[in-house]
Amino acid sequence: MTAERPSAGRSRGVGDTSTDSDRLAAAARRHHRRRADWDRDGERSVGRNLALIGALGWLVVLPALGGLALGRWLDGTLGTGVTFAAAGLLLGVSLGFWLAWRRMHEE
Repeated sequence: MTAERPSAGRSRGVGDTSTDSDRLAAAARRHHRRRADWDRDGERSVGRNLALIGALGWLVVLPALGGLALGRWLDGTLGTGVTFAAAGLLLGVSLGFWLAWRRMHEE
């Protein structure tokens, strides 16, 4: 995890409460909470890890196929070749990766 640092020409405002020490303290609290959860619950089972991998796969595939289907329909309706199909696929994959990213960080 990397922390953002202000650029050299920019200083923090008077009302800005986010400081490096606040972010460090938040990261330390998060680490201790995760460690306590792991000590209490132990490691996830193989089955649960495989289920998570399967769910992440579907989170990427379904929006991609939906974007592709919508794009092909628009291309057929408007007669634009593969323009909307490619754009729909790109948007669907992007949405799928974003959804998978959010799901991974919920675990």
